[in-house]
Amino acid sequence: MKDKKIIKIYLYTRYERLWHWLQALMIISLIITGLEIHGTYKLFGFQTAVNIHNFVGLTWLILFAFFVFWLFTTGEWKQYIPTTKKLFSVILYYSWGIFQGKPHPVQKAKGAKHNPLQRLAYLGISAMLLPAQMVTGLLYYLYNDIPQVLPLSALAVIHTLIALFLLNFLIVHLYMTTTGHSLFSHIAGMITGWEEIYETTEIADWETQATKKK
Repeated sequence: MKDKKIIKIYLYTRYERLWHWLQALMIISLIITGLEIHGTYKLFGFQTAVNIHNFVGLTWLILFAFFVFWLFTTGEWKQYIPTTKKLFSVILYYSWGIFQGKPHPVQKAKGAKHNPLQRLAYLGISAMLLPAQMVTGLLYYLYNDIPQVLPLSALAVIHTLIALFLLNFLIVHLYMTTTGHSLFSHIAGMITGWEEIYETTEIADWETQATKKK
């Protein structure tokens, strides 16, 4: 795509950017305090770590409910509709093509902010892992006040395992932010809202077809 011109489009709204960074901050805070609660290290002190963890966790739960409401009232939920179209091309690109300097097989557009692989990953995390993490955390927090189906030890194990999955995703996500047109182009896009793409309509046509299937 050396002959393609790189342009900038306004892709991420102010609300999306605010939610992205706020959620990242909350997840990092929960991981740091959660590890201290488990005795991995001493940073804030056990009780302070517990208080921070509980406050951030409850805040995250409330804000996540607002995020889901925003998704469905704005129609942005369509960005997460899974598709296998060009999925294997994207997997092949990240497995091999990216190291050969080849162009990304799927380009971002206003109606397609996430490629097929991102859609599957974000849908799995947002629809399964995050709700499961919040529910287990809430049940753990209210363990002595409401009837419980699972023993405390089981809740703790599930909650910790999901946290490790989220930590793994965070590490991979940080790496993926460096794979844009430049080292920090994706990060800049999530700060300013403007994303760099190649000047073409090919991907927009593909995404229109994929979205219509829903």
